Amino acid sequence: MSDFSIGVDLGGTNLRIAAVGTDGQMLEKVTLGTNLAVGPGHVVGEMCDAILRLSEKYRSGGSFLGVGAGIPGVIDLEAGTVRKSANLPGWSGYPVREEIERRIGAQFILDNDGNMAALGEKWLGAARDVPNMAMLTLGTGIGGAIVLNGKIWHGMNGMAGEFGHVPIEPEGVPCGCGSHGCAERYASATALVRMAREAIASGGATALEKAASADAEFSAKSIYDLAMRGDEDARRIFRRFGKALGMLLAGMVNSLNLEMYVIGGGVSGAWDAFAPTMFVELRERALIYAVTEPGSLTGKEASRARKTIVTRAMLGSDAGLLGAAHIPVVGL
Repeated sequence: MSDFSIGVDLGGTNLRIAAVGTDGQMLEKVTLGTNLAVGPGHVVGEMCDAILRLSEKYRSGGSFLGVGAGIPGVIDLEAGTVRKSANLPGWSGYPVREEIERRIGAQFILDNDGNMAALGEKWLGAARDVPNMAMLTLGTGIGGAIVLNGKIWHGMNGMAGEFGHVPIEPEGVPCGCGSHGCAERYASATALVRMAREAIASGGATALEKAASADAEFSAKSIYDLAMRGDEDARRIFRRFGKALGMLLAGMVNSLNLEMYVIGGGVSGAWDAFAPTMFVELRERALIYAVTEPGSLTGKEASRARKTIVTRAMLGSDAGLLGAAHIPVVGL
């Protein structure tokens, strides 16, 4: 057995912890509920108990290298604390790293969950052979990350990659960040449900209205299923989603000029519903993409030219866990 580390993916609903070998083999994964109501101390206690169990179980086969954790929100990398997280109320300022290292007696590295997902895709997924890439994670909102020369680029104070809060509509839908027209208000699971409910309220969206009435947890998946069955109202919503995502990607491509842009997160499963419109918008708005996308050149020119790849993530929900486990090996 190889040396191993432990990855943690802490969300508002679930806490997932995995022991992962340095070769990328996932040795064991534990999933627990995140009981936020009892405070961060309780959650950290459960996390540490699981980390200690896994580290003791696999220590006989190799060296334990430490723990990495991905948490949604703004992270103070130097202090090892959460500055702000909408999904983890009461965690701001809690000494996460200090408390966990005290309990487990090993290195603990904390970072944003989008950064961890990008590192996972860079290590074992869609971007494994690409030194420079950016990632978008489409979920409740939009997470993001930038990897340069194989390392997460954190920016001045750890907040780089907040692509979800790039405005794409000057006076658009209000966002929880305080701005208007942010990309995640148009290209996320929350956005899909909002647009569906607006279509229902305007009248005529019969299939959407029926689905919403029949399901108390009416979700992006419900809208996707209708779109795949040919419902025009649901298809129109995904075209709006694709247009917004294409606008966001165009700005990223024109600004960053990286080799690859990876799209992950739960809503990326609806790729066939939004990607066609996304690519149309991207070609029209990003000059760099228009002249570097695969197939834009032919012959000798094509063989020499470097291409801009926009693709789906490969690792699914395990990307963040794997990236978090890789952090103790490669460092921030």
